[in-house]
This record gives sequence, C-alpha cells and structure tokens, in this order.
Amino acid sequence: MTKAQPEEPRLVKVRTEMGHLRAQVIKTRLESEGIPVLLRYDSASIVFGLTVDGLGKVEVLVPEPLAEQARAILAEGPTGQGR
Repeated sequence: MTKAQPEEPRLVKVRTEMGHLRAQVIKTRLESEGIPVLLRYDSASIVFGLTVDGLGKVEVLVPEPLAEQARAILAEGPTGQGR
C-alpha cells in the first residue's frame, strides 16, 4: 500500500501585470513576506519582448490560503511604501 501524497493547495491569481519585470518585482515582494509565488506567462512575450494585445501578460499566482494576505500586501504597493 502506498502513502497518499499531501494535496497541494490550489493556486489563485492575485494580480495580472503587463511585462515580466513588473511581475518579478511583485514576486520578490511577496516572497520576502514568506508567500510562495508562481508566475504564469506565455514564452513568446519573453523571447520577443512583446507587451501588446495580451502578449506580455503575466499572472501572479499564490496558494489559495495565502491569497488575501498577498492582496493586502500588494495594496500597500510592490515595495510596501504605498502608491
């Protein structure tokens, strides 16, 4: 009999950014608060540097139990200094 693997929490989108650099800043900010982050994007926007007509869109995903905390942090601004 094999052991059941613990179920991974579902990932939810907390932000959408245009451009990989802005998404990386947000990812770093959330990770500095202990929130794991996954960025979802299309590879063409990275290869060609496009940010038009949906290309360049980067979704910031976090585990569902941490989504509200992540949104609260992002409401402060990507660097925690407000907007």
